[in-house]
Amino acid sequence: MVDLESEVPPLPPRYRFRDLLLGDQGWQNDDRVQVEFYMNENTFKERLKLFFIKNQRSSLRIRLFNFSLKLLSCFLYIIRVLLENPSQGNEWSHIFWVNRSLPLWGLQVSVALISLFETILLGYLSYKGNIWEQILRIPFILEIINAVPFIISIFWPSLRNLFVPVFLNCWLAKHALENMINDLHRAIQRTQSAMFNQVLILISTLLCLIFTCICGIQHLERIGKKLNLFDSLYFCIVTFSTVGFGDVTPETWSSKLFVVAMICVALVVLPIQFEQLAYLWMERQKSGGNYSRHRAQTEKHVVLCVSSLKIDLLMDFLNEFYAHPRLQDYYVVILCPTEMDVQVRRVLQIPMWSQRVIYLQGSALKDQDLLRAKMDDAEACFILSSRCEVDRTSSDHQTILRAWAVKDFAPNCPLYVQILKPENKFHIKFADHVVCEEEFKYAMLALNCICPATSTLITLLVHTSRGQEGQQSPEQWQKMYGRCSGNEVYHIVLEESTFFAEYEGKSFTYASFHAHKKFGVCLIGIRREDNKNILLNPGPRYIMSATDICFYINITKEENSAFKNHDHQTKSNVSRSFYHGPSRLPVHSIIASMGTVAIDLQDTSCRSASGPTLSLPSEGNKEVRRPSIAPVLEVADSSSIQTCDLLSDQSEDETTPDEEMSSNVEYAKGYPPYSPYIGSSPTFCHLLHEKVPFCCLRLDKSCQHNYYEDAKAYGFKNKLIIVAAETAGNGLYNFIVPLRAYYRPKKELNPVILLLDNPLDDLLRCGVTFAANMVVVDKESTMSAEEDYMADAKTIVNVQTLFRLFSSLSIITELTHPANMRFMQFRAKDCYSLALSKLEKKERERGSNLAFMFRLPFAAGRVFSISMLDTLLYQSFVKDYMISITRLLLGLDTTPGSGFLCSMKITEDDLWIRTYARLYQKLCSSTGDVPIGIYRTESQKLTTSESQISINVEEWEDTKDAKEQGHHRSNHRNSTSSDQSDHPLLRRKSMQWARRLSRKGPKHSGKTAEKITQQRLNLYRRSERQELAELVKNRMKHLGLSTVGYDEMNDHQSTLSYILINPSPDTRLELNDVVYLIRPDPLAYLPNGEPSRKNSICNTTGQDSREETQL
Repeated sequence: MVDLESEVPPLPPRYRFRDLLLGDQGWQNDDRVQVEFYMNENTFKERLKLFFIKNQRSSLRIRLFNFSLKLLSCFLYIIRVLLENPSQGNEWSHIFWVNRSLPLWGLQVSVALISLFETILLGYLSYKGNIWEQILRIPFILEIINAVPFIISIFWPSLRNLFVPVFLNCWLAKHALENMINDLHRAIQRTQSAMFNQVLILISTLLCLIFTCICGIQHLERIGKKLNLFDSLYFCIVTFSTVGFGDVTPETWSSKLFVVAMICVALVVLPIQFEQLAYLWMERQKSGGNYSRHRAQTEKHVVLCVSSLKIDLLMDFLNEFYAHPRLQDYYVVILCPTEMDVQVRRVLQIPMWSQRVIYLQGSALKDQDLLRAKMDDAEACFILSSRCEVDRTSSDHQTILRAWAVKDFAPNCPLYVQILKPENKFHIKFADHVVCEEEFKYAMLALNCICPATSTLITLLVHTSRGQEGQQSPEQWQKMYGRCSGNEVYHIVLEESTFFAEYEGKSFTYASFHAHKKFGVCLIGIRREDNKNILLNPGPRYIMSATDICFYINITKEENSAFKNHDHQTKSNVSRSFYHGPSRLPVHSIIASMGTVAIDLQDTSCRSASGPTLSLPSEGNKEVRRPSIAPVLEVADSSSIQTCDLLSDQSEDETTPDEEMSSNVEYAKGYPPYSPYIGSSPTFCHLLHEKVPFCCLRLDKSCQHNYYEDAKAYGFKNKLIIVAAETAGNGLYNFIVPLRAYYRPKKELNPVILLLDNPLDDLLRCGVTFAANMVVVDKESTMSAEEDYMADAKTIVNVQTLFRLFSSLSIITELTHPANMRFMQFRAKDCYSLALSKLEKKERERGSNLAFMFRLPFAAGRVFSISMLDTLLYQSFVKDYMISITRLLLGLDTTPGSGFLCSMKITEDDLWIRTYARLYQKLCSSTGDVPIGIYRTESQKLTTSESQISINVEEWEDTKDAKEQGHHRSNHRNSTSSDQSDHPLLRRKSMQWARRLSRKGPKHSGKTAEKITQQRLNLYRRSERQELAELVKNRMKHLGLSTVGYDEMNDHQSTLSYILINPSPDTRLELNDVVYLIRPDPLAYLPNGEPSRKNSICNTTGQDSREETQL
């Protein structure tokens, strides 16, 4: 190493960079060769060119000096005109000779010398071999005309008073100004606006024309009217504005000719300039211009990046974004590479949006366009994928590049990204918030199979609404459904809350129950101050802390609520009547506020004719239980903790010994050994001990391991879940995992059948006649439809075919556009559907964002649109916890200690509980579950409600007829309640009667004819059903399948279902209600001792405890 260093000669002591460029005599004896680069720039000409032309800053100074000289020459000309005394006479000598003082002549000569020298120098430096190209340039000719006479007058004194058109220097000043602006932008390295340059050129051209005309008319009229500069200005303005008063006119032929020439020049030059300006203005309107830097620094704005902007996407974003009060002053900058759509342009011209929404045509991959949008100053950037493209992977790739480009340009700007396929999610892991469409879609489809209408529940929770939908409808279910749809998830710190501050140091279930009892709010989750993980229902063992962040469901947030206290009874009386009184509910004050106005629901009592209605039904020789519910403990003891933790894990899985042995052999709990894509969340699931061979996964083909060729032969104990899809994508992983999660009871695991093609034969072989649910997701091949709304055409027609063939089959599907949900289970002549369509239009006119919510398939959870969840990404800007809570509810993420979403059904044995408040207490005191809503199914036995809707919507309502109609319905329901669902003819007659009543009143003259018509329609309807039934049966017989399952299928078209999110405590429970629960994590508090303890909280027998748990 030392030898190598010794071989390198040391640098000379006075070696400098200047010596390398200029040369050093001391290096001549050195063996190394000195190479000098850019030798041409060392010449004198190149150095001058570098200073005068190439260097932006020095060139800018030269052009600024040149511009000042031209303006000075014009100013000296004006001074000469003002100082000159008008001479008498009309001689032509006054045109060629003027009176010029000696000092003024000296200044003009100096300016001319400098200008001519500079012009010749710049011509020499820009010379490229053609001398005539330099000489014949208009700026050079004007310079010669204005400068050479003054220089000649130096050597010929008699020419000092010769007239020189120095005012033509204004055109040279205009040329210098244009070059100066270009050099200015080059020097500061900023791109100038083409619109600014064009406006500057137009203004300078107009000023030069006017100045030239003023000076020319004034000079030529020296032999005429002797006009001064002001009169010339007045004449030019009147002439160029085409007004022409005629009070000032030129007299000499020369001045008239000059005016004609100037008008011709103006007619040629100005239209060209205006045309270019109009073209640039139109292009600017298309591209959107720039977002002002001053506005970006003083006002807040967000940027929306999309590949193509449709009107539906725009309105969803704007309505949801501006639904929050604190976002009213924000600006929205849309960055889109395509030209603005006509509908989008029309909407953005509305004053409400034109002042707050700015459209920029550009690409997020260009720094120039990101600079136009002021991305570095933006509060957030939303990047949305185009879900209507055929190649969804390609759409994700574009989204990923946009996210990378924004992160590279503005690393501190929060990113809100929407991705389509889950396998591409790990590329944008750096984003602050990510919503993967297929993850949420398949998870909601899966939960819809085990918790009905989960998709509707999630959709209503993530939409901003005040609960005003349906309040004008006479239908009671629509009023309740619309009012409860206004519930959203909010957060507040416990010590700052009026709702929860008093529960510090109490258990979570105690706080949740009493907050709902007192204020009507549903506490669903918590987050520690020092922890980022949200825990949904951490269970009764969790103790509330003052710094905890509480997440609750309510109509509005606490900050917008007003509180009213009603002291009807003392606290002791309240407690006594609640826990031990058999016939009354507690006095409670429920806050259901709209904005800042609180609606206080008064105390309601649930009286019963017989006292012992709260008691559980007796079984055999068992003693009748005391009709009461145990109180929710402030701090759960060890026995209750074990009971609450283990009930969901063991008591629900209790089976016979043979079944338990077989289940232990077949299933094991663990994490899936393989992940279909990077970034999938690990979930504890039920797994098989051994991997099943691939050949056994084919249901329609036998193999060496089994000989079954249809689903019936397998003898599944639970009903099937059939998934009809075009391809088995990675998103199906998120469909299977929630169905096989560890907290699902083993005995309730449904077999899942994937149907990649759905002809009738394959449908029958896979067991569609005895399936619990059928999920249809085959829409990707129709994405290439020219009309956007036709992307759902294939799915809609396929679902309608299944609906006609298997009317009782529970079909769940997802559509691209929410507007297409009206075609699901379409009945062209159904009066009730038409009435709902009119109601939806009325709600949309009132400005509702949830007008589609009253469609029966959506309300029942049979259909949803994933585009509805776009609002989830928009809400995350204000509620950064919404994506995490939604993923926990859907089972996409599992946090230790966090609960999960499940459901329970109200049976006849549970009706003794009577109200939602008592059910809340029962669940919190026994299993630690927190209810969040009810899924209710009602029978559409009579369609009097349809007539009421028609009366309301069509504005034909008559009060007297409505009262008679309500009285008729109450009497008629009691007599025919058991027959309506079984007799389509009677139902059809009722519908026609309702339609007839909704008009002007019943007509008695045509009853007989109408009855015959209805009978014919009913006969046609029955014959069509029978024909379809015979078709299916014959096909099943041909395939060798039993028709028993198909014969047992009933028609459920006469029922409607809807969701009540966080209903009021006095809501009555009804038979077959499905209650949504957030159940604590069964693995959160594993006991150290024997887990076989099953004592009830109410100190009853184990059997009764199990009945309480299963409710």
